[in-house]
Amino acid sequence: MSSGLVDAPPSGPGTPPRRRRRWLRWTIAIAVTVVLLVAGIAVGAIVKLTGNVKHIDVTADDLGATRPPKVAGTAMNVLVVGSDQRNGKNAKYGRVAGERTDTIMLVHVSSQRDNAMVISFPRDSLVQLPACRATGGLPGQRPHLGMINESFNSGGIACTWKTIETLTHIHIDHFVKVDFTGFKSMVDAVGGVEVCLPQRVDDKKALLHLPAGRQTLNGEQALGYVRARYSLGDGSDIGRIQRQQMFIASMAKKIMSGETLTDPAKLLAILDAATKAVTTDRDLTVGVMKDLAVSLQGLNAGKIRFITTPWHYSLSQPGRVEWVQPQAGRLFQIVARDQSVEGVQGGQAKVGRSKIQIELRNGTWRSGLATEVAAFLEQRGYHITAIGDSARKPQSKTTILYGPNGETRVPTLTADLLAATTRAVPAAQTNRLVLVIGDDWKGLKPLRADDTESIRGFDATHDSCAT
Repeated sequence: MSSGLVDAPPSGPGTPPRRRRRWLRWTIAIAVTVVLLVAGIAVGAIVKLTGNVKHIDVTADDLGATRPPKVAGTAMNVLVVGSDQRNGKNAKYGRVAGERTDTIMLVHVSSQRDNAMVISFPRDSLVQLPACRATGGLPGQRPHLGMINESFNSGGIACTWKTIETLTHIHIDHFVKVDFTGFKSMVDAVGGVEVCLPQRVDDKKALLHLPAGRQTLNGEQALGYVRARYSLGDGSDIGRIQRQQMFIASMAKKIMSGETLTDPAKLLAILDAATKAVTTDRDLTVGVMKDLAVSLQGLNAGKIRFITTPWHYSLSQPGRVEWVQPQAGRLFQIVARDQSVEGVQGGQAKVGRSKIQIELRNGTWRSGLATEVAAFLEQRGYHITAIGDSARKPQSKTTILYGPNGETRVPTLTADLLAATTRAVPAAQTNRLVLVIGDDWKGLKPLRADDTESIRGFDATHDSCAT
């Protein structure tokens, strides 16, 4: 019998010690080779992903000497901005000089990795802007009352970072900037994202043409959907923020699903697209991203909440918004202290405002009344799906129309209105409410100081088709 491996019998109690040792050495060698191959692929992937990410330096001099203290523990706050830069591959969306923040969000991940919050700041917010130094050919920013998204055009991402820290007293750890092209590639990498449209959309400016109903959007369609302003809802920036939040929630839910996380090829494609799409500070490396992702493995979509900074329209500068106090301050304090919004009480209703969609119909001859009412309702957290006129005018009574699926939402809305009657529409198979504004319209009841529903928002399991 040959002494080669092919002729060697299986190792067992009767096998000579020398031959057992030889089998053991080969088994270990094969195992080590497999491990090295896998590790090589992993290292290669890390190297590739690391090379994808672009960085911008943000220094201590940029942020100033009096920054908010970092909360104890491993909580992380990441500033996320969407850039509207229109050069290069983004030129097809219009040629506008400079670069502004199309979206401003703060992502808070708790130190226990058991919850996360995504806070949106309306870009039309009228706030007290801090001083920022000139950098990278930008002029810098002098202290003044202005719109929050001025900071990016004046001093770049470092100035936006300093502005948010100054206004909220929340210590920010990192930033992420995403442009139009990068956003599209991320959506395509996850295989599209599902949304629900209450009515057909045809928006030439946003390059968007979609039917009504539930559907999955590709990258190009998704970009038009989150950027569209005048063809969806009430045409306001607040309406667009609500739509962006619901889109990101849907995207997060899909990425966190078992179908995505258990498919290595799909996951690598998503990571490849994501790292190519972003610009970050130098400390937010692929390794830090990986460690954060691993630590969040036990977090489910229901623990990610989306919140818009409480706001109202400015009385001094029409078209601008101001933050509502004490609600906004309380929200910022919760984040700064790494607390959870789940225990926040006050202003609770049978169905939360953020889960209610409303179609507005002007039943009066007062031009623009429906748009005005939409703004008031959005301040409270409602979602406005459409604005129009009633079939008959004038309507003497303000009326809430609802179908069987929307009945549980009626008490929430009636509790906010000074006067309204209700009427069931048995044939309506939708959860949306229709508010017909009549000649008796008296407005909304004053918001109570203890009404903190606006700082609880909604979680990533939210289904816009079910509201």
